[in-house]
Amino acid sequence: MAPTPDTLSITFAALADPTRRAILARLAQGEATVNELAEPFAMSLQAVSKHVKVLERAGLIVQGHNAQFRPCRLEAAPLDHAVEWIDRHRTVWEQRFDQLGAHLRTLQQQTQTDQQQTEQQQTEQQQTSQHQTDQQQTSHPTHRRQRDER
Repeated sequence: MAPTPDTLSITFAALADPTRRAILARLAQGEATVNELAEPFAMSLQAVSKHVKVLERAGLIVQGHNAQFRPCRLEAAPLDHAVEWIDRHRTVWEQRFDQLGAHLRTLQQQTQTDQQQTEQQQTEQQQTSQHQTDQQQTSHPTHRRQRDER
């Protein structure tokens, strides 16, 4: 069954918390009781139970009934649905990133071309300025007198 947007929202919301992701990682290794799940966390058993309830409501885990124990186990279907959703949208994201990359390369090439043109214009301006300075010096009366005296 394909997930509804609400189902995906609930799944992603449950996955948003690092404690819940850690609980899922532990359950990926096998069943565990809430007490066992709580061991690595510096929080109360009640707080861990709340995380377990969020994961249960999202359908990510199920609690069994084994005498007085209620072991939790991972339910992969909601995760599979989330992965399917991500995979469907990945193509669009990759295409957009490719388009962005092409646009950035175009901008970079244009910037390099603009820099080269600016450098060439500056060189030409310097040469023109030097040529004008040379002409002014040779046409200045003092320089003309010195030239005539020779």
